Amino acid sequence: MPRSDEARVTKQDRDRLGSGALARLGLVDEAAIEAGVRLLKRVRDDGLETVRVLFSDPHGVLRGKAIAARALPSVLSDGMKVPSTLLLKDTAHRTAFPIWSGDGAPMAGASDILLVPDTATFRRLPWSPHSGWLLCDCVDSVGAPIPFAPRDLLRAEVGRLADRGMEMRVGLEVEFHVFDVIDPRLSHGDTTMPPAPPETRALAPGYQFLTETVYGQLEPVMDRLRRMSEEIGLPVRSTEVEMGPGQFEFTFDPADPITQADAMVMFRTLVQEVCSADGKHATFMCRPKVDNAAASGWHVHQSLISTETGDNLFMPADEGLTGTASGWIAGLLDHAGESCVLTTPTVNGYKRYTQHQLAPDRIAWGRDNRGAMLRALMGAGDTASRVENRVADPAANPYLLFASQIVSGLAGLDAGTAPPEAVEKPYSSDAPALPMNLGAAIELFRDSALYRKIWGNEVVDYFVTLKSAEWQRYLAHVSDWEQAEYFRLF
Repeated sequence: MPRSDEARVTKQDRDRLGSGALARLGLVDEAAIEAGVRLLKRVRDDGLETVRVLFSDPHGVLRGKAIAARALPSVLSDGMKVPSTLLLKDTAHRTAFPIWSGDGAPMAGASDILLVPDTATFRRLPWSPHSGWLLCDCVDSVGAPIPFAPRDLLRAEVGRLADRGMEMRVGLEVEFHVFDVIDPRLSHGDTTMPPAPPETRALAPGYQFLTETVYGQLEPVMDRLRRMSEEIGLPVRSTEVEMGPGQFEFTFDPADPITQADAMVMFRTLVQEVCSADGKHATFMCRPKVDNAAASGWHVHQSLISTETGDNLFMPADEGLTGTASGWIAGLLDHAGESCVLTTPTVNGYKRYTQHQLAPDRIAWGRDNRGAMLRALMGAGDTASRVENRVADPAANPYLLFASQIVSGLAGLDAGTAPPEAVEKPYSSDAPALPMNLGAAIELFRDSALYRKIWGNEVVDYFVTLKSAEWQRYLAHVSDWEQAEYFRLF
């Protein structure tokens, strides 16, 4: 395009974005408008055909629409409306609120919400090179905040840290499974809510943790996922053979919570889409019901940095804990139970809390002890000093998971509390147990004075309603165990 034509198009883009609905509502500033202009040029220069305009739902699942690239100026100018029910669905994709009666429904009548693009999140997709991802924030149809929007909840907690002169750094260490698909289960009878799971088989033998020859078998898949991740800017640090058959672990360099939460929803979606295109099934389900499967965890490494000095506030001068680390650990412990609906939001995730399986079963901390819920990895002069929380389910919504860590940690700092002594025998200590199931976690969250104080009753009640729908469906299901136990006996 001649330079004069390019300047004219750029001016048209700038004028359109500057006079659009998002600008009029005060949802974009000059910097965002300029970033939008640059994105439009990039999309045109790269010859992209479609852009997938997406947001994270309450479960950390990306939803949205694929628009033709020529429609992108309209989306950057005016946003994109989608049904509000996308924020009201449980994990079976069923709307969990009485939207037609209006009784207790936060968004009655399936009204619209408005998606506001965040141009910094744009990624061209190497496995679909004609297309790109663009993540969005959610507001209501007139531009007002939605109290329970996950990205906004995390952003508010990051702001509370900033008010205290601190920044959080989060490292990602996540486990998941990849299997070959034998039968995708796509007959009409299988297309239920939720759909029937595919029939799968393992890619390699399991229970050969970090074995080089098994890595050799899995390397084609590992490499493909690593390359795709790196091409969209996710800083992969390591790719590892985990314990179970077809179980992988990927770790990523530390970053701020919003960046890491965006990275996690992108990574999970990338893994599922790339594997599906290759005839494989990837799952971040904690404990898949396949023979010999191992449970997957998500270990959240976290530290606090002084915004004034850049110092790691968890790095001790000796072998003890800093005051900041002590209060943070105490807060994570004190509020672990009521936070479980955010850290472990699935029925399945609680079936990982078993003894002697490198997973916690109670609320305790230890020094470099992988059986404890919290692992304190701190030493004098170690600038990477951090707390590793091993409680989380890989299926957790990362925005809510990270927000829960800040809510809990700050509560400990504000209360000036100190943790109990570190445990050496995490599976035989007298520490309180983690919730045994999702129902118990929902009750603890419902009764949480802390979350009702920080997030408000509307937000707490919203998540209680959403997760209760999932729990009640589980309780109503007749399991294989019940059939085997009682069908012949009575």
